[in-house]
Amino acid sequence: MTVSQNLRRHFPDGIFSSGCPSRVVLDHVTSKWGALVLLALAEGEPLRWSELRRRAEGVSEKMLAQTLRVLEADGLVHRDARPVVPPHVEYSLTTRGTELAERMVPLMDWIADHAAAIVGDAETASAR
Repeated sequence: MTVSQNLRRHFPDGIFSSGCPSRVVLDHVTSKWGALVLLALAEGEPLRWSELRRRAEGVSEKMLAQTLRVLEADGLVHRDARPVVPPHVEYSLTTRGTELAERMVPLMDWIADHAAAIVGDAETASAR
């Protein structure tokens, strides 16, 4: 396997070690809901819970709560809870989260451009 030169700084032998912390982070940010939450917040404005749930259509309350807790613990998402009644909580990207999102947006753009063809190819292949 050929690993890009940038990755050789971290993986000089080209081995993606099973104990590498990058696997944990990769799991968090590339999970279906993790990626969608980060991309929803990438527009820059803080979003409330209900708006995040609307933008990541199909996410359950449990999964959204779990995803936000993980991304907040990773230092990617900031939770701003205001002590008012009713509670007012907004989520936004941290500086680290913004830096990550800037790299994810082009990937999502590529995926959106090619998704229909890829899914169509996969369906054709499975029909054979």
